[in-house]
Amino acid sequence: MDMKVSDKAIDTIPLILDDQDQRLITRMQLGLPMVAQPYAQLGRELGMSEEDVIQRLQYLLDEGVIKRMGVVVRHHELGYRANAMTVWDMPDDRVTELGRCIGQFEFVTLCYRRPRRLPEWPYNLFTMIHGQDRDEVMANIDMIHRRCGLESVKYEVLFSTRRFKQRGAIYRANSKS
Repeated sequence: MDMKVSDKAIDTIPLILDDQDQRLITRMQLGLPMVAQPYAQLGRELGMSEEDVIQRLQYLLDEGVIKRMGVVVRHHELGYRANAMTVWDMPDDRVTELGRCIGQFEFVTLCYRRPRRLPEWPYNLFTMIHGQDRDEVMANIDMIHRRCGLESVKYEVLFSTRRFKQRGAIYRANSKS
């Protein structure tokens, strides 16, 4: 008798993480070590080879256990003292195209679409723009206007007034492993 399992059923089978995966995930929550070979350092800490660390992380990414890996840049320490969330009221049929145009600039560190919250909030594209001072940020916004053809697009510039601690998500309590 042939038994066939549907693809749908396979998708719902929970992934079982072994102790090594759990320790790797827990350690990754602290961030990568700031060394020339961070995956080799992680391996030494966890009793794994550098290759094993890279393969396990790739497997966890492929399986969707880890959705993405990113970097938190501490702009203030790098001399960027001004940053502003610039919110744009983009035409819905052009928001993707114009978002790509804005996102190409090195001083734009975030660029993402969000639903409007009418009538109070008409903005549907959000960009974080950094500079060494407010004048530089405003000059960068002017450059975006010219290069992306946004002269008729309504926007607001919301400068940050305080810094919050930035870190990645924490899913498990860090153990002494």
